[in-house]
Amino acid sequence: MNQIKENKMAVTPVPRLILQMGIPMILSMMLQAVYNIVDSAFVSNMAHGGEEAMNALTLVFPMQMLMVAVGIGTGVGAGAVVSRSLGQGDARKAGRTAGNAFFLCGVLYLVFLLFGIFGTGAYVRSQASGEADPAVLTMAVSYLRICCVMSFGILVFSITEKLLQATGHSVYSTVAQIGGAVTNIVLDPIMIYGLLGCPEMGVEGAAWATVIGQIVSAVLGLVFHLRVNREVKSRLHDLRPDMMLLREIYTIGLPAIIAQALMSLMTYGLNIILGSISPSMQTAYGLYYKIQQFILFAAFGLRDAITPVISYSHGMGSRERIRDGVRSGIVYTAVIMLIGMAAIEVFAVPFAGLFGLSGRTQALCIGAMHVVSLSFLFAGMNIAFQGIYQALGGGIESLVISLCRQLLIIFPLVLIAAHLAQADPARSALVWAAFPVTELVTMLIGIVLLRRLWARRVGELHARPVTA
Repeated sequence: MNQIKENKMAVTPVPRLILQMGIPMILSMMLQAVYNIVDSAFVSNMAHGGEEAMNALTLVFPMQMLMVAVGIGTGVGAGAVVSRSLGQGDARKAGRTAGNAFFLCGVLYLVFLLFGIFGTGAYVRSQASGEADPAVLTMAVSYLRICCVMSFGILVFSITEKLLQATGHSVYSTVAQIGGAVTNIVLDPIMIYGLLGCPEMGVEGAAWATVIGQIVSAVLGLVFHLRVNREVKSRLHDLRPDMMLLREIYTIGLPAIIAQALMSLMTYGLNIILGSISPSMQTAYGLYYKIQQFILFAAFGLRDAITPVISYSHGMGSRERIRDGVRSGIVYTAVIMLIGMAAIEVFAVPFAGLFGLSGRTQALCIGAMHVVSLSFLFAGMNIAFQGIYQALGGGIESLVISLCRQLLIIFPLVLIAAHLAQADPARSALVWAAFPVTELVTMLIGIVLLRRLWARRVGELHARPVTA
């Protein structure tokens, strides 16, 4: 079986191989974006306070992203150690690693539980401006507290998802993810609006629908792990922490956590800056960001296919297949992002109309769509570059791109634009222009980094003969 897989990675034409591996990953990643979009669509159309509820979800979103970042990063590290251990024939280490991963899941849940009980109020208020509606803050605290107290669902699923993918059973993790997404979609209108005998719960109903969907995914993922991952046998005492294993897990997982956490930090900081202009700017950005994720997550899915294909080719010493991987990955990413940009530009008004926004907030959201979507092509290239860097061992280069996109360039530009918009509200569009400028500058930096990494890691390779 291993030989068949190796031959497939070695001899299948690279463009076709990336598509074969990428399409399921793209669908899986886009499905992750459904949760927040569905919540926002139903919440914004509540009979009373829909726009205020949208603002509340915007304030909550960075912490939700952080929980996902920590869970997925821990899962990535554990999955990589499990996969490597099985490849080395050390099934016992794989079982102990899985056990330690669930121990970490328990520790992380305790942290988020305590934050949910004691820290949500201070967190939400830290993003609020003097114009903030007290009702918005109350809704945000209620929503976030439920998500944190019940965060064991997203944490358990993050671990089991990566353990299933580590053993080649990614179809089961996708099924578990679909189960949770469908549950969330079905429960949202029932719990938010009070249908089928359920009391009308508003924003809290959206929170409960989300966490119940996450718990469904966690239960399915855990059942699949226990039944399908038979080569990963964990015993009760494997839950006992092993410092060597924990260090090994986070040596791999910490960079993934940092990369994801930067997205959380960016949205948190932008919430504060945009809130200083007006709550409507804050709400418009929050809604647009969730719509944008649906497109960007497709690029993330393709990136996760580009990385192993180029990495395997690099291990073969085949410059031709590495080159094909880079070219195909960039071309496919560009096509996806151009389609996404066209869809946003053409359907900006209907998309905004799905959400119950006031005229001013809706106009700001439409303006954001028209301007920020111009950054999609550049953003897609930057995401593809990160996958290529990782495949060629360029972890530092990947981190540089993340820092440029989500911290070093975007914040100064938005701060300047926000200052101008405060003096003259007609200049608020300058805030949105900061996003395509950031992605363009980052892409130019990325091209330079790619050329340097190529010369260092690929330039000296000599193609090796490939046999079936």
